Amino acid sequence: QVQLVESGGGLVQAGGSLRLSCAASGRTFSYYTMAWFRQAPGKEREFVAAISRSGGGTNYADSVKDRFTISRDNAKNTVYLQMNSLKSEDTARYYCAARSRDALTTGPERYDYWGQGTQVTVSS
Repeated sequence: QVQLVESGGGLVQAGGSLRLSCAASGRTFSYYTMAWFRQAPGKEREFVAAISRSGGGTNYADSVKDRFTISRDNAKNTVYLQMNSLKSEDTARYYCAARSRDALTTGPERYDYWGQGTQVTVSS
């Protein structure tokens, strides 16, 4: 098993930037494909980005492509989400997730482990 703890959320003005971090503990971090999802009030949880075990492959939702960057540091057991040019519609609770298979899937049901989330609020 792996335990996930997100950090780095907060309040930011539109056009600003934030970097989220997700620290993992437990089983070997490099064994897991990692992803970020988000959920706004009254909406379903949606895929944001995923990164392969080695970090060589990534996948992004169209809504964040060219604005967000997912990365990982396997030596530090941490995955990051750099968010630039933030918009009000990016406001949501952001969750880190892990799965033991290697495909960069977008469905939340395909992920085995989840953190508690960190709130991101973008003011316009």
